[in-house]
Amino acid sequence: MANKKKGNQKQSSAFTFWVIGLIAVIIIGFIFLANGKDEDTAVNEIDYKSQPYLGEKSAPVQIVEFGDYKCPVCKTFEEQFFPSIQSELIDTGKAQFYFMNYSFINVDSTRSAKFAESVYQELGNDTFWKFHELLYDKQPDDLKYEKEDVFTDKFLEETLKEIANDKDVKKVVTSFKAEKSEDQWNKDMELADELGVSGTPSLFVNGKKFEGNTIDDLVKMVDDAAKEK
Repeated sequence: MANKKKGNQKQSSAFTFWVIGLIAVIIIGFIFLANGKDEDTAVNEIDYKSQPYLGEKSAPVQIVEFGDYKCPVCKTFEEQFFPSIQSELIDTGKAQFYFMNYSFINVDSTRSAKFAESVYQELGNDTFWKFHELLYDKQPDDLKYEKEDVFTDKFLEETLKEIANDKDVKKVVTSFKAEKSEDQWNKDMELADELGVSGTPSLFVNGKKFEGNTIDDLVKMVDDAAKEK
């Protein structure tokens, strides 16, 4: 997990690692910061309206991921851990999954988050998730936190052109330049602060921070949350 400390500070020893498997000769760590609020702390009323989601509306549990498109660990989460969430919790109807922004690394983080919000607002939920996946897929392997010219306006526009026609791309770009996604992005950031988010990716189940280490831990937390309803 990337850690917030004056924007571009390097990763600190406060990380908690999720070891999920051996790929080639390295162990992939999913890092979820544990120095936020206590795990028993929860925000009882999260406003899920106007947020991109996956899953059935009838699902009894809501999972929220706070992420940053500039964060390499979020890319790893998307590629290696999210498929299990999809198959075991979303597709089975156990939970809805929401993505919210916590953009803290640098200006690239904020720019890409607001552009993605514009995609959601102008082109809808399905196109948002295609763009969301594509952004992580196109994140450079040699990404540096301090580098601020990766997710430029041109890069974001060209990326959207891979999944949308010229007319729709123009709608999104116009909306983005008019800063119509500003309010929604601010809403995400304020909620992240309220929940004590301090790094990405961070997961919350019905407003309570996930502190486990494996998909089994997450499934259990979701099952327990469903029983509490």
